[in-house]
Amino acid sequence: MSEFINNRKKRIEMLFEFSQGILKGKDGSKLVEKYKDALEHITPHDMIAMEEKQLKSGISPQQIKEKIEKVMNVIYDHLKKYEWEKPQEGHALYYLMQENRELEKVLSNIKESLKDRDYAKVTNQVEELFFMEHHYVRKENILFPFLEKTWENCRPLSVMWSIHDDIRMKLKALKVTLAENEDFSPEIFKLFGEVFFLMYGMIFKEELVIYPVAMETLTTIDWRKIHAQSFEIGFSYITTPQKGNEIISDSKNNLVDLAEIFFQTETGSLSQQQLELVLNTVPLDLTFIDENDEVRYFSNPKDRFFPRSPAIIGRKVHKCHPPESVHIVEKILNAFKTGTKDEASFHIQMKGKFIFIRYFAVRDENDKYIGTLEISQDITEIKKIEGEMRLLDWE
Repeated sequence: MSEFINNRKKRIEMLFEFSQGILKGKDGSKLVEKYKDALEHITPHDMIAMEEKQLKSGISPQQIKEKIEKVMNVIYDHLKKYEWEKPQEGHALYYLMQENRELEKVLSNIKESLKDRDYAKVTNQVEELFFMEHHYVRKENILFPFLEKTWENCRPLSVMWSIHDDIRMKLKALKVTLAENEDFSPEIFKLFGEVFFLMYGMIFKEELVIYPVAMETLTTIDWRKIHAQSFEIGFSYITTPQKGNEIISDSKNNLVDLAEIFFQTETGSLSQQQLELVLNTVPLDLTFIDENDEVRYFSNPKDRFFPRSPAIIGRKVHKCHPPESVHIVEKILNAFKTGTKDEASFHIQMKGKFIFIRYFAVRDENDKYIGTLEISQDITEIKKIEGEMRLLDWE
């Protein structure tokens, strides 16, 4: 037994074999008995390392998602015994966990309304589930980048992001189905079951695996930055906490007077302050990715479509997207690097707005690829333009 307690490498290998058996549909009871000692001594760190090994071996996020609940059911009690220092009020992780407690209340209330078969009440309560979006977005755009810079085994975070997207899709499907009907149906109950399964499952994955390891690996300064960057995205359910005297950016402490720094070209010059204000005033979301596929800059316009935080600076761009769309991003970048394409354009409808998204290859005077510029623009009102509106017509 001691080999499973003290030999983590051996334990992870056995856990990987167990998970392989589950993925292949082998008898669960026999697998639990065969790998009993390894399962009984599993830690959150082991779980992450095991899933990293799965992904490296070629198992897709979709395959992992299909069976992960079976694995979690087996190891739930063992992971729950793991002792870790819980965060106190004022800590970024404390608020993420408080949001989970509030989500549990919302889910519980919906269950009661379903028992009462109160269709109108249930329909209104489902809207509350969408408020969890701030929680998921903060994880994707603030917590995950910090973990990626710290963890050797960070690929499992992409699986969690993919589950976020599954939750979003199921919630949208549930909302549409409720609006199209006037009473409960088997399809509606099925969708509720899937939503409960995913949202409760996410809480377990966060608090039994991700949060304990995050608490034990990120520094106090990391957590202060995570907390400081959380306010732009916002919080789910809970009252907005106090910001505190947090360190937002180490680099700002080293800047000289902005008025003394100039951007100089043949077409003019700007101070750093002027340049920053100009870029943030342009009604576009701008993001620049360098030749190594790392995020180097994003603008901060008044009305942002997609969440961004300073935590993503230096992050590999493929980690800024859920796994289902990563292959398209890589295909675009490869086309830019090889010179076969210079632009890629997309358009989506989001929150009542029509968003035009364009990627441009950025090349130097010798046509050498130095990065990619992403530009997102709200063209809702632009699409409505007809006739003329001349300068003299302005009031």
